[in-house]
Amino acid sequence: MQCGARHLRPALAAAVVAVAGLLVAVPAGGREATDFSGHQRSEKIDFTDNQIVDGFFKTAFGAEYHLAGRVDRIRKYEAPVRVYAEGDGHAHRRAELARIVADIAGRIQHLDIAMTDNADEANVTVHLVRDRNLRKTIAAFYGEERAREIHDSLDPQCLSGFRKNDRFEIERSDVILTVDNGDFVFRDCAYEELLQSLGPINDTDEVPWTMFNDDVQKGYFDVYDQYLLNILYHPAIRPGMTVPEVKAVLPQVLTDVRSYVARVNRLTR
Repeated sequence: MQCGARHLRPALAAAVVAVAGLLVAVPAGGREATDFSGHQRSEKIDFTDNQIVDGFFKTAFGAEYHLAGRVDRIRKYEAPVRVYAEGDGHAHRRAELARIVADIAGRIQHLDIAMTDNADEANVTVHLVRDRNLRKTIAAFYGEERAREIHDSLDPQCLSGFRKNDRFEIERSDVILTVDNGDFVFRDCAYEELLQSLGPINDTDEVPWTMFNDDVQKGYFDVYDQYLLNILYHPAIRPGMTVPEVKAVLPQVLTDVRSYVARVNRLTR
């Protein structure tokens, strides 16, 4: 059992040892009401193989918040991913979430992901809550004491977590998003938390291009992170693989991924 999150104090690590799975939290201070379209127009899209590979290993392996169990293995879904949104009202946020899920589906070649209206068939549940109810929602998942620690350490606006089996296959994810902190915050949180709930759980401040960096806000599915997720969901990358095992197949995987990402984004090399 392990957990990934941002800026968690040692006291919190001890407090949530009993929590199964992984938890990622985005602190309130980490989001700005920024126009994402401006970021997208100036986005860096040209990366070397080394830059892509470095980011993949830093996000797909390890966990920023480690509870227990091994973190030196690939973790990903093997089954189709079905996303269900729960929460009264918030129709416009549900519609936005559906567009985001569809965008992710169109940019990760070997991932079958879609929305569902059936909670029973979902393996990703997105909980849409008002900011004033966020702490109560976290407490329902992790208990009041842990919720207090999370709030005091992070004052988060969104969180995600997943549970994996002994084969390192992700079986279920939960994403908590606030609906009333602005359009950019919602988009930025939704993209990051949904993507991290698929496996690349380890935040890093050593890669300046990924949304899995505390200092980076996107609000869209950027080219760099498309490289990372397409590597993760390439059929040659299997749950439970170690770093040496991934390195052995990475040259062909990267060739395939570069071709796909270039085609989807109309890039020229």
